Amino acid sequence: MHRHKERHYTDRIGWLRAAVLGANDGIVSTASLVVGVAAANASRENILIAGIAGLVAGAMSMAAGEYVSVSSQSDSEKADLARERRELENYNESEHKELASIYVGRGLDPALARQVADQLMAHDALGAHARDELGLSEMQNARPIQAAFASAISFAIGAILPIVIVLLSPAAFLAVPVAGGSLFFLALLGALAARAGGASIAIGAGRVTFWGALAMASTAAVGAAFGTIA
Repeated sequence: MHRHKERHYTDRIGWLRAAVLGANDGIVSTASLVVGVAAANASRENILIAGIAGLVAGAMSMAAGEYVSVSSQSDSEKADLARERRELENYNESEHKELASIYVGRGLDPALARQVADQLMAHDALGAHARDELGLSEMQNARPIQAAFASAISFAIGAILPIVIVLLSPAAFLAVPVAGGSLFFLALLGALAARAGGASIAIGAGRVTFWGALAMASTAAVGAAFGTIA
């Protein structure tokens, strides 16, 4: 008998979000920094120093920000579970009725809803309430260290790309290849992320490219203005 195999994307949401956000920020922020400094007529050495400093600072900032953010989410989840555990200990009957009412709201008749609640609470009362009342599951649990590590590494990988382009490009024409190459990588990243998440590839590539181009154009304008003043 052929077994139908289903593909789901929700188990990828946590790490995919952190990885895509980190790589996208790495490319956009470092490329924008490099383009802005290049537009101010800085030397290749100064551009490289700025790019590498941006890579290190950005990776650490991403890791710290992601860790704090996801830790706060984890703390909230733990607090909700602790409160739910106390309610199950002190108001078990009320919690049973509450769980049954949730299933009634989802379409089960009251008798079947009570039977389902009975069996699920007998097996794992806290897990049943965490999943169906609080909307928490092991698949979506907050993982601060994993998120921070993924963000830092993906930012660094993204940030390396504009720096490599600087090393390979003629010193007199750095801004154009850096901008063009970075936009290409952004479009590729957006397309791959959309593909992995089951979304539209064209939309995923288009929106990240648009915002990347806007960021680089803005820093280029600022760099050119300050370069003229200097």
